[in-house]
Parts: sequence; structure tokens; C-alpha cells
Amino acid sequence: MKRRSLLAVCLGLLTATVFHPAMAAPPLTVGLIPAEDSQAMLENSKQVIASLQEQVGMPVKPFIATDYNGIIEALRSKKLDVAYLGPFSYVLASSVANVEAFSVAETKKTGKSSYKSLIIVRKDSGIQNIEQLKGHTMAFVDPSSASGHLFPSAGLQKNNIDPNKYFSRVIFSGSHDASILAVANKKVDAAAVADRILASAIAKGVVKQSDFNVVWTSADIPESPMVWRKDLDPALKKKIATAFANIKDVPWGDQGVLNGFVPTDDAAYNVVRDTAKILNLDLKAMK
Repeated sequence: MKRRSLLAVCLGLLTATVFHPAMAAPPLTVGLIPAEDSQAMLENSKQVIASLQEQVGMPVKPFIATDYNGIIEALRSKKLDVAYLGPFSYVLASSVANVEAFSVAETKKTGKSSYKSLIIVRKDSGIQNIEQLKGHTMAFVDPSSASGHLFPSAGLQKNNIDPNKYFSRVIFSGSHDASILAVANKKVDAAAVADRILASAIAKGVVKQSDFNVVWTSADIPESPMVWRKDLDPALKKKIATAFANIKDVPWGDQGVLNGFVPTDDAAYNVVRDTAKILNLDLKAMK
């Protein structure tokens, strides 16, 4: 009698484990650009990922690549369903993969879904403007970064400065945090970074605002979008869009606390495509 009862319990547990809908469903894979280091990005995205998982009713698996192109390639090969991309990395992705922007974060701090690129130097460097950067060292974030490469490069070009010839050395640091620290620690003389990521580093006490001069500021850049593969099931897309619209009052990476995610579309990023034209970039050739 005891053996039969034990067997029934074991079979019941096995059935629950194998056939429970939440366990059987394949995960929704979500890619995150490495704007910060991987651990910080995961930690700062936990509440958004948890809320998304609860609302769509299926496991959500986050993925952070070592660089922006890693996320683009994962989208193209259908290893990701949804991704958080920078504005320029989204434009690159849309030129080679079947993806579209659908939602964008709006933060409580700014109340808008845009940000700016800055070129920063140490205050004690004596550098006051971009004309004085000639012959100095420069850090960009990633070739696919909007605020960390595309917009500042186009801004320099508008001032008749060729970034490839103007500086004594150019590096790609891999993240905005790394670029900020490279300037702070005198590894490079200047760096192009997102204003909100610099503000976040200052708020965390990683660097001091008084240590830096801003020598160039961009116009508004449309905020980094959430994108999905166009071939996802329409019912799943609806669930995902509704879930993001309902995510409010939680921290989201370097952007701080969210007002929520608001709808966006591909046309919102035409300003990024126009900026790429200033640099004569072949978007498809970049990936």
C-alpha cells in the first residue's frame, strides 16, 4: 500500500514537472545591449524582466552580448525574440534583420523619451572646446553606439573635424561606464558618452561632476527602443506590448525609475539614419 502511494506521488511530481505549462513553454529571450557592465545591466534590469515574465505568463531569459553587434547577430539568427537596443544599433539591426521598434522607455527624471550625447574631458586638462582636442586621445563606446559614436562623430564632421585623423589615438571602450572611467583615470583625454549614463555614474559616486568639462553636446537623440522580431506570433506580440506598457515605477538600467514604456515605431529613428548619411555610412556593410 505504501509502495503504491509512493509511486503515485512520484508520478504526480513527474507529471507536474514535465507537463506544467510554465515549465513546458520555451523562454522568451530578451537581449540587452552592454551599455553598462554585464552584471550591472542584469541587476538593474531584474524588476523589468520579472514584471515581463509575470505578465506574459512564460519564462523570460535575459541575454547580454559582449558588444552591440552580438545582439544584432542574435536577432538576425532568431536566437532572440525581443531586444533592448541603442538607437543606432536598432537602425543597423533593421537593415539586416527582420525586426521593428515597438516601445520606448520614458523616465520619471526627464519625463521624455530622448537623451543627448556628450564629449567629456577632465577639468584639469585645460581643454575647453572641441578645437582644443586636436592631437589628443579619444574614446568612443562601440561602432554601433548612437551617443557613444555615431552622433559625436557626425557632430565633429559638421565642425570640419575628421575623427579618424584629428586625434592621436582612438579607442572603443566597449561601454559608456568604461569610457567615463577612462577619462577619470587619465587613460584618454576625451570620451563620447550618453548624458544619462554620466549622470548615473555621478549619482552612484563612481565619479564627481566637478572633475569633468563638457566640450560638446548633441541635439536630442530618440531613446533606445525595445524591438521584436516581426515574425513573432501576433498574440504574443500583443502580450509583450501590453506587458511593457504596464511596467511603471521600477528602475531600468541607467535610465532610472520609469514612468513607463510608450509606443514607438521605425520612423522615429529616421533622424539616426539621416545622421549616418552625414558620415557616408553603408549600414548593411557595417554588420
